[in-house]
Amino acid sequence: MRLATLAFVFALGSSGCGRLAQDTRVEARPATPTISVSPGAHRLGLGSLMLRDLSWRDGTLFVPRNAATRPSPLLVLLHGGGGRETDFHAVFRPLVDEFGVVAVTLDARHNTWDGIDSPYGPDVRSIDAALDHVFDRLVIDRSRIALGGLSDGGTYSLSLGLANGDLFTHLIAIAPGYYSPPSPPVGRPRIFVGHGVRDNVYNVRLSRYFTVPRLQGDGYDVTYFEFDGPHWVTEVAARRALEWLTEAPGPRS
Repeated sequence: MRLATLAFVFALGSSGCGRLAQDTRVEARPATPTISVSPGAHRLGLGSLMLRDLSWRDGTLFVPRNAATRPSPLLVLLHGGGGRETDFHAVFRPLVDEFGVVAVTLDARHNTWDGIDSPYGPDVRSIDAALDHVFDRLVIDRSRIALGGLSDGGTYSLSLGLANGDLFTHLIAIAPGYYSPPSPPVGRPRIFVGHGVRDNVYNVRLSRYFTVPRLQGDGYDVTYFEFDGPHWVTEVAARRALEWLTEAPGPRS
């Protein structure tokens, strides 16, 4: 894809043309847990049936071994367009215990996330319900609540995350296409953008020359990481993102 075409796609996405913003606020907040949960992987049980292909859209909660001993960072992960939450399992599951991070991998209610090809609403409510589920079961570090994703999931994480920066303290976007908050940004979350130099879907130059400079120009603290990989979250990229999440300061005031 030519750089000029990438610039056009970025500008089109940033304009928010043709979108109706609704249900853009995530209301869940950390609270005192009332339900116990053991370390390991747990299906959320909050899903719904996708009639188009009769697939069940849900998610998985990964609880690290040390979650009961201290407040844990939280990372909500959103797949790319046409993907599934299980796409992240092989890479992130072994890292949950290593970094002591609670992770939630979610399915979009449809083929991709709302706000990208439809008005915001169903996926925002799904993320809200998943967070309530986590907050009912685990003590979460309020200074490290991250929304992250790949491709469309990265675009969505930046867009929805900036509009809910009073909850999400950190945003992680791997190979995002663009970002366009559906409502005025709030808070000052710190941002990690990663992009594979061999990406053949969204050329690395899109992040390098457009997304990251624009975020920095808007005053956000951005860490940018290029890695030797395709349009995917490699183990190197996942590890670097979790190192950043667990080591970086909280959001700027």
